[in-house]
Amino acid sequence: MIRTSLTDLLGIRYPVVQAAMGYVSGPRLAAATSNAGGLGQIASATMSLAELEDAIAETAGRTAAPFGVNLRADAPDAAQRVKLIIAGRVPVASFAQAPRPELIAALKEAGVITIASAGARRHAEKAAAWGIDAVIATGSEGGGHVGAVPTSLLIPQVAAAVDIPVIAAGGFLDGRGLVAALAWGAAGVAMGTRFLLTSDSPVPDAVKQVYLAAGLDGTVVTTRVDGVPHRVLRTSMVDQLNREGRAGGLVRAARNAAAFRGRSGLSWREAIGQGRALHWGMGHRGTGRREGGLSWRQVLMAANTPVLLHAAMVDGRTDLGLMPSGQVAGLIDDLPSCVELIGAIMREAEACLDRLATFRSE
Repeated sequence: MIRTSLTDLLGIRYPVVQAAMGYVSGPRLAAATSNAGGLGQIASATMSLAELEDAIAETAGRTAAPFGVNLRADAPDAAQRVKLIIAGRVPVASFAQAPRPELIAALKEAGVITIASAGARRHAEKAAAWGIDAVIATGSEGGGHVGAVPTSLLIPQVAAAVDIPVIAAGGFLDGRGLVAALAWGAAGVAMGTRFLLTSDSPVPDAVKQVYLAAGLDGTVVTTRVDGVPHRVLRTSMVDQLNREGRAGGLVRAARNAAAFRGRSGLSWREAIGQGRALHWGMGHRGTGRREGGLSWRQVLMAANTPVLLHAAMVDGRTDLGLMPSGQVAGLIDDLPSCVELIGAIMREAEACLDRLATFRSE
C-alpha cells in the first residue's frame, strides 16, 4: 500500500485520480474509478444544472467511496453549481480553470475538499494562497488544453513551491509513471486518456479503436479549435481545421456556436458569456474586432469545443468530432476495467519501488 498526503487528504486507497473529461467523465466512469480505490470525477462543464444534479445523485448511488465534481469557476452559473455540490454532499470539488477565492471559501466552509488545476508554478502558488487543498499540475504531454512546460520539469517546480499535495498529470498510464511522479515530489497522479481507454468508459467502441491505433506521433497541438492550444488526436478533420483560412474558420465557429446554444438551451447572451469566460480563464488575448477585449471570432470559436466533443464522444463520429488525447495514447493497447487498471498500476509501482530499493548502499 502506497500511502501519501493525497490518499490521506481524500480518504482514498490509491493515489490515482481520474481526470475530468467532457462527455466522458460521468457517473459510470467516476463511480468505477472510486470503487477501484482512486478518485473518480464528474466533468460538469458540458452538463446543465439539472444534468449535474442527476449525475451527482447517480454517482452517489453507484459508490460509497469519495468522488469529485469538476467545474469551471468562470462559468456564469458557477455559484449555482457549487450549491449543487454542497447540497449533494460531494466530498471533492476541482476547478478546470483558475478558481475564484469566494468559491473556494464556500466549498471549504461546507467541508468540501478543493483542488485547482495549474499549468505553471505561479498558478499553483496563487491557488494555494487562496486556501486550495491540493493542485493538479499538468505538463504539455497531456490531452485537451495544455501549456508548454513538460511534465518532468513542471512537477518538481510546483512541488517545491507549495506546501499542499501536488497531483501530477500529463503523460501517465502505469506504475512506473506513478513512482516517477512521487520521485519528482508529487503525491499522486491524474490520468485522462488512460481512463478514457477502459471498459468502464462510455465512449463508443469505434472511437476507442481510433485512440488505440494512434502512435506516439498521433497527436497534435492546435489553436484552431477554440483559439487556445489544444492537444488532440491527429485526424483528417483536425488537418482540415489547420488548413482553413480565417473566413472558413469563422463560418465553422458560427455554425458550432449556434449548435451549442441549441443543445445547451443557453441564450445568445449566455453563450457569448461562456465564450468570453473560457478565453479569459485560459489567459488568451486576441486581435481584431473586440467585444470585451476579445474578437467576435474568438468568442464564437469558444463554442467549437463542446460541439466537436459531443460528435466524437457521444455520437461516435470520428470523422467529424474532436478527440482530445495525451501523448500516452501511443503506448496504450488495451481496454481494462478501472479495477484492473488501478490494480495493475499499484502492483507495478510496488515492484518498481522494490527494485529501486536494491540500489541502496549498506
